[in-house]
Amino acid sequence: MDEKKQRLDEFLRSQEGFRTNAFNIIMKMLVWWKKTAGSRQFVDELLHSIFFLGNINIPPYPPEMIFPDEMLNALKKEYPQPFLLYSTHLPRRSPFSCVLDMIVLQKGQENENQIIQSLKALIKTLKPKFLVPSTICVSQKSVNAVRYYGVSMSTSGANPGKIMIAASCCNFWDDYVAGAVMTYYPKKVKNSYFDGTIKLPEDVRCEAFSLCKEERMPPCRSCGNLFGLRTTDTKEWAYGNCAEAESVSKLLKNEKNVKVQARPTSVTCTEENRQRAKNSVLKELKCVLCMVKFEKWDNHFYIPQTN
Repeated sequence: MDEKKQRLDEFLRSQEGFRTNAFNIIMKMLVWWKKTAGSRQFVDELLHSIFFLGNINIPPYPPEMIFPDEMLNALKKEYPQPFLLYSTHLPRRSPFSCVLDMIVLQKGQENENQIIQSLKALIKTLKPKFLVPSTICVSQKSVNAVRYYGVSMSTSGANPGKIMIAASCCNFWDDYVAGAVMTYYPKKVKNSYFDGTIKLPEDVRCEAFSLCKEERMPPCRSCGNLFGLRTTDTKEWAYGNCAEAESVSKLLKNEKNVKVQARPTSVTCTEENRQRAKNSVLKELKCVLCMVKFEKWDNHFYIPQTN
């Protein structure tokens, strides 16, 4: 019994990184919000996403465990919606995606090195594993064109990752990216009745970098399968987990000519089959939500407040 209690105590201590990182990320975003016009929605969405993940964590970390009372009350007054809806609405994306959008807004999309260094500087102040992405991806339709950024899923554990990928597929990513990911979700086995994979044009840049080391990250096999990126890597990560998904989604949402060229070509990529694949993703999502005891979901996704 003593051994079991010791293991439990050690596990609970190991999870404290979630609370610590949640507090530090939110505090940094609040500082940036004061200095960055038009950034309110990123803080609002970040709060909801972190509160949701805290709610399904083992052990749970509700907002009351993240902030002291005085700060909690001030945040509730300034940002009421995340507190009201984190136990009923699903986030559309993981928390660090909101951090990334804040930094891109601050620095300007053309200042790639500054954006990457700002992310690295923040991550260095955080504990590893919790709420922290490992990679960033930059996509451009051509040299000197607008840059579109994405980070890998900032979740820990299989179930939170599955939830965030499914939520992004259903309510956030460009439909081509969502379709490509749904082709392999959740078991990394290609769908037998629907192939929504795409191939980015040869002149499109889609380049990932480590946020922990000073190195470029070649595409993994998953990103090669999804987006037609050339790679010799054989590692298959969970489809949709990589930074490429968010980056390519932003590219396709904004560069219509690239989207036309990248369209899926399989005869199985019909609207009927796409809907069938989406229904399958939603069914899996609901199963995972039951597993993490998130049983109040009524198919609503959180929409951030802009004012």
